[in-house]
This record gives sequence, structure tokens and C-alpha cells, in this order.
Amino acid sequence: MADVLGVIPARFGSSRLPGKPLVMIGDLPMIEWVARGMSEAVTLDRLVIATDDDRIREVAEGYGRTVVMTSPDLISGTDRVAMVAADTDCDLIINVQGDEPLIRGAMIDSLVEVMAGDETLPMASLGHPMTEEEADDPNVVKVVTDARGRALYFSRSRIPFIRHRLPEGARPWFRHIGIYGYRGIYGYRRDFLLRFATLPPARLEQLEGLEQLRALENGFPIRIVSTKFNIRGVDTPEDLERVREELA
Repeated sequence: MADVLGVIPARFGSSRLPGKPLVMIGDLPMIEWVARGMSEAVTLDRLVIATDDDRIREVAEGYGRTVVMTSPDLISGTDRVAMVAADTDCDLIINVQGDEPLIRGAMIDSLVEVMAGDETLPMASLGHPMTEEEADDPNVVKVVTDARGRALYFSRSRIPFIRHRLPEGARPWFRHIGIYGYRGIYGYRRDFLLRFATLPPARLEQLEGLEQLRALENGFPIRIVSTKFNIRGVDTPEDLERVREELA
């Protein structure tokens, strides 16, 4: 069996919602909602929170969580996860951002099961069938896949272009699960993550503002696992109120 490490990267600063991981949702801070959701997964062997902020560390440790302090100079959550992975002996890493309080353990298990069953996969993520209303929203990232479920491309634009009318109910696209598609929920093979973190930002990644395109542009496949959980993360005060209502 694969040795699976779950990592929640969390930072205090946020332009739209300062102190986001520590905002209260009901009786719990957001970071603890994420940790409890991930802890439901039966495939996770260990779970750590990666942060550069002592306020997050103190709150997380107060709930009994393992915290790894990372450098404040790291640019992204992926960099924080890679720093943890570099000092940890494991096979697979599951990365869930600290602003995904609706995460379910079954979502983690589906990623792990797919990656454990195909050792050629360096990376995997989640997708949900998308509605017509979401197709033209640039804040919703679309992903199209090949016949094996591997991503062909991610975009903020509508893809594919529908030239002919579709059969009723047909949805040839997925919404990439994550906060406005920018930071998703990923599974990585450890060796690949360490290599990925050393790659410079790619041309398409910079154009679309989507980090996952760095993998595709460098020739690394990403398997998209369909999930029935159509969750949304928290990026704005409006998102926070919606999640509070859902978790009430």
C-alpha cells in the first residue's frame, strides 16, 4: 500500500479576506474544518498543516494538529507542500488548500485510489460536470480530458467550443475543483512534486493564471477524477457566508 501524506498549506495574508484560515465557521476556525474533512479519508496515513504564520500554528496545535513551519519567502501553497515533502518519506502527497472547508474524505480517497492503481501518473486532480451557466464564467476553470481521463487543457474560457447542438443532458466539460480553479485539490507522486516545484512558471500558466498548466506544458499528464461533490472554496466574504450557510 502507498504511504500517503496529506498537507494543508495555509497563509494568513489574503487580499480579499485577511486571516482567512482562522475565520470562524460556526464553532470552528476554517482550517479545522479542512483538517476534519481530510481526516475522514481512510487512505491518509498522516496529516500536517504547512504555514509560515505563528497565529495559524497556535490555533492548529490547539486542536491537536501537526504543524510544519515553512519559509515566509515561498510564493505558493505548492511550494509549501513541496518543502514538507522534501523532508518526509512518503509515496503520495495530497494537497488541499486551507480554504476548502467543504472537503470530504471520499474525495481524497478517490484521488489516492486512482494514483495507487496507476504508477505512471505523476499527478491527479478532481473535476465535476459543469453547468451551462458556469461555462462562460472566467472564475470557473474548465478542463477537457482525453479518453483516459487525462487533462488536455485547462482554461478560464469556454472549452470546447460547441459547434453542433448537444444531446439533452450532455456535458463534455468539467469544472476543475478548487478556489476559482486557481488552487485546486491535487494528488502528487512525491518525486514529481519535488521536480515540479523547481520548474519555472510556464508560458500558458502565466497567460491563464493557472499553475496546473505548468505540468501540461512540460509534458506531465494530470488525471482528472470525476467527483459527485460539487464543492466551492472560500476566497471572498460572499464565499464565506455561503459556506457558513451550507455548514450550519
